[in-house]
Amino acid sequence: MSIQDNAKRLPIGRRILRALRSLVGLKNEPLPVEHVKLNRSQYKTIWNSVSVSENDAKMAVSGYIDEDLYRQMGEGTRDMLTSFVGVGPDDVVLEIGAGVGRVGAALAPICKEWIGVDVAENMLGHIRQRLASFDNVRTVASSGFDLSAVPDASVDVVYSTVVFMHLEEWDRYSYIKEGFRILRPGGRMLVDNVDITSDLGWKFFEEHCAVPPLERPAQISKTSTPQELETYFTRAGYEAIEQVRAGLWIITYGRKPAAPAPAEEAAAPAEEAPAAS
Repeated sequence: MSIQDNAKRLPIGRRILRALRSLVGLKNEPLPVEHVKLNRSQYKTIWNSVSVSENDAKMAVSGYIDEDLYRQMGEGTRDMLTSFVGVGPDDVVLEIGAGVGRVGAALAPICKEWIGVDVAENMLGHIRQRLASFDNVRTVASSGFDLSAVPDASVDVVYSTVVFMHLEEWDRYSYIKEGFRILRPGGRMLVDNVDITSDLGWKFFEEHCAVPPLERPAQISKTSTPQELETYFTRAGYEAIEQVRAGLWIITYGRKPAAPAPAEEAAAPAEEAPAAS
């Protein structure tokens, strides 16, 4: 396993850092009291509450609502996926934490089927409206902790981007294990999170430390280390695990081992020699 530094190749970094600050009140904006009182693991309640309108949903998942920027960032994520794990016309692709379908709009034209999974039914409604022109788009509501509605070995590519920061560590690992389960042999998975070991990631962490403990919203962003994500992939059974540092982000991807080749049929036993007379 190697860690590459490809920050210049990816359209993510300082601009997203600025956008994400808006999610945790770092612009001195008042925080909704109900978000502070919620438990972090109440994912469905939290994300439905911030996604009633499409603009509310866009602000909640990215910190901006500009459609041109949404399109650019979606295309950037598509390019990252095609570069690191590959996406082809015969692939069924599934996104964990699909939001309003920012990335799905860029992937649906190049894959067999794009499946948007999200814990918030409101988000899924926005996806169906935004991507109504595609006949290969499907949405699935999750519990927030697993992919139980998706059959085993039914998907070729699983990814989750700008989502793990909102999940507890146990749930990050759960989704990586679930990704392994639903992938066909040879399928690929990619995730990312803010990299606390980078300079930008440390600044992000320190700014979040500045939020008073009793005012931290339930969905406040949390970071990862490269070792954390590598460990999840290794323990879940992936092979060919790679990591890329890209400014604020640590990107981790791997492959589910291919199915073993069928064993050759045992050779027919040799005919017994006739007994001596």
